[in-house]
Amino acid sequence: MALRRLLLVLIAALALVVAAIASLTLGAVHVPLHAVLDALTGRAPQGPLREIVLQLRLPRTVGALVVGAGLGVAGALLQGALANPLASPDVIGVTGGAGFGAMLTLLVWPSAIALLPVGALVFGVVGAALVFMIGWSGVNGGAVSRVILAGIAISALFTAGTTSLMVAYSDRVQSAVFWLAGGLTSDGWSSFEVVWPYFLAGFLLAIVLARPLDRLALGDDVAASLGARPRQVRLLAAAAAALLAASAAALAGLLAFVGLVVPHLVRLAGGTATNRFVLPVSALVGAALVLAGDTLARTILAPIELPVGPLMVVLGVPLFLWLLRGAT
Repeated sequence: MALRRLLLVLIAALALVVAAIASLTLGAVHVPLHAVLDALTGRAPQGPLREIVLQLRLPRTVGALVVGAGLGVAGALLQGALANPLASPDVIGVTGGAGFGAMLTLLVWPSAIALLPVGALVFGVVGAALVFMIGWSGVNGGAVSRVILAGIAISALFTAGTTSLMVAYSDRVQSAVFWLAGGLTSDGWSSFEVVWPYFLAGFLLAIVLARPLDRLALGDDVAASLGARPRQVRLLAAAAAALLAASAAALAGLLAFVGLVVPHLVRLAGGTATNRFVLPVSALVGAALVLAGDTLARTILAPIELPVGPLMVVLGVPLFLWLLRGAT
């Protein structure tokens, strides 16, 4: 079993390295690997290839890596905290809130498009906060079923708001299609200025919660006897997932299935459900998957760039159905 886990980690790490190399070298303009290495080490002379690597492809590669890792960890956190294999950022209202915030910026205030990451991040976190408030209030507050039902209701509310905005500003919808479909852009490091603190906070929380989530898997009573606080652990895990998923949406739009499928794949391939293994390996697999998808999206019909979201669905749906078949 230990050898099986080690093999999975090595394969995931190798896939991530290969995907990163492909992302930096392939595109509308092919950049040789030695030129990429020269640019990264500061030995490349001033010129277009150096600028392409450092100002366009490197930020995009890092963005895809962080987004994929964030979504993979967010899905693993939610599935572990809610003991629900179908849990994903959609469940806690992040996706619906982020979509509404982005559409509000793109359609109502198109002149303030630079604030799009802020709008997606803020409303994604607001959506999760509303789910927490409802799910943790009243009788049986904090129950898994209550949180999931609250997430469904809040997501439906934000989806209705997004649809209403698209109808009201139908003449501007075309500008929002690419964000809804999900995709990264080559606009340098500026977009990271808003979201990197939230990514950092989410990843740090995930590290701290790995062991408490493993205790939670033993049942609330057993977890409490071991010193864990089940309600607090679930709340912190959901908060970390909200930060990661909202930040990912702010950078790359709505990428479906990554947070849902990646943790399933890691548990199945690794033969274990322990979060101390699933969380970091989900980060590796998610990063490699989104990075490979982004590279494929911008090279398959280069110089035309395709959105990444549909590719994630094309890859994710067959995999999810295969996983579902194996679980029945």
